Amino acid sequence: MKFKSVFLPAVLVLFGLSGNTSALETMEKDIKEGCASEIKKYCSDIRLGEGRLLSCFHSREAELSGRCSHTLYQASVKLEQAAVALNYVAGECKEDILTHCPDVELGEGQVEQCLKSNSAKVSAGCKQAWADVFE
Repeated sequence: MKFKSVFLPAVLVLFGLSGNTSALETMEKDIKEGCASEIKKYCSDIRLGEGRLLSCFHSREAELSGRCSHTLYQASVKLEQAAVALNYVAGECKEDILTHCPDVELGEGQVEQCLKSNSAKVSAGCKQAWADVFE
């Protein structure tokens, strides 16, 4: 498993256009369950957050169980799919965001709210991309 492939998608999801908190919470729960013995054995002293647990797993990659490796692989696939989807929306909505929401900060659905409040002015391509990914 290449852990580098996990970090970029994770960043994109966490700082993307619209956070899907429940999906991230589910993924976190799956990792905590699928890698419970590794967390206890190798990473129990790690303070969670900022990729520290993934770094711990990376440093012990050869010692991870098949179950944990598979769980991490599944999480990385989901994150990569989310990154591709967010990239699609960002590409289609870039001009709309720059034009109608230039001062809106990313996170907590603020860009989504801005686009919705300006829906009459938002391009058809952006609306379609948003519907394809988030609806």
